[in-house]
Amino acid sequence: MPWEFDFLYALQGIHGPVLDQLMVFISTLGNAGIFWIILSLIFCIPKKTRKTGLQMVVTMAIAFIIANLILKNLVARDRPCWIDKSVSLLIPDPKDFSFPSGHSVNGFAASVALLLNDKRFGIPAVILAAVIAFSRMYLFVHFPTDVFTGIVIGTACAILVHRGFRRREKV
Repeated sequence: MPWEFDFLYALQGIHGPVLDQLMVFISTLGNAGIFWIILSLIFCIPKKTRKTGLQMVVTMAIAFIIANLILKNLVARDRPCWIDKSVSLLIPDPKDFSFPSGHSVNGFAASVALLLNDKRFGIPAVILAAVIAFSRMYLFVHFPTDVFTGIVIGTACAILVHRGFRRREKV
């Protein structure tokens, strides 16, 4: 869609050395979901937060299967950086398809699962997930609809898993 490139090109206009370094760092936090995986495993350790950590792990696993294993290959959408090679990338050129954004899926799966169990940690986690998602557009590797769909999938998975855990507790 033309409006998506218009938005991405507008983001190219706000680039600067400090913001570029910050966005590369922020985006790297979401690589392979490693930050979110480590965070969820940390929550799995103490008995008091184990249920939250487990929900984060289950949510990310389901979201990964839906987004990365099924949708990315089914839709097979080219990334903006593959279509317009004139934009210089600040990060290595990703090798997998664009839709949906895995960084957005994982970030929102984990952070919303955390939010549903603990607002104290969940609110900053959701903010971080949103900044990571934004960084993917800033870095010209995802379209806005890739990011939006990733947010929706991650959030929906977190809500469904949370409901499943609550239903199980009542039995």
